[in-house]
Amino acid sequence: MLTAIVVLALLSIVFGLLLGYAAIRFKVEGDPVVDQIDAILPQTQCGQCTYAGCRPYAEAIAGGEADINQCPPGGETVILQLADLLGVDPKPLNADHGVEKELPTVVVIDEQVCIGCTLCIQACPVDAILGAAKQMHTVIKNECTGCNLCIPPCPVDCIAIVPLEPGINEWKWPLPDKEAETTP
Repeated sequence: MLTAIVVLALLSIVFGLLLGYAAIRFKVEGDPVVDQIDAILPQTQCGQCTYAGCRPYAEAIAGGEADINQCPPGGETVILQLADLLGVDPKPLNADHGVEKELPTVVVIDEQVCIGCTLCIQACPVDAILGAAKQMHTVIKNECTGCNLCIPPCPVDCIAIVPLEPGINEWKWPLPDKEAETTP
């Protein structure tokens, strides 16, 4: 009887150690689906989807709380990728959240008109605006995501939207005309 108790005690210790090792070794941090969705989203952190950023929106999609068509900066491309990942039918972009832009945009500040109120700095979700109180502000074009959230709080309307000029890395060769292809 004492032998049976010792054997059961040793077996429980061995299995307990194995389970403890497996829990540490094979631990999954977070939800891998959320990470995959977050990787697809454009990371503009603009809030147009009604969430504070791309990660909370990804968590809401994975949890079934949000639809896949609420991201204007990502547009149709992101919607198609999310539909493919999640195995659902793609939907058109929800117009309540904004419209997809044909060209990426950034904002520029008319430095002659800027009064240095810092309201645009507070509204920018990606810290793309530099300046100090009662000093002129400027936009870091490489950091600006074109979300336009800085425009409504500006009291002097010194912020304008401009299309981002394509550089050598973004330039694409134009497609040939349909008429030119059909004529011999």
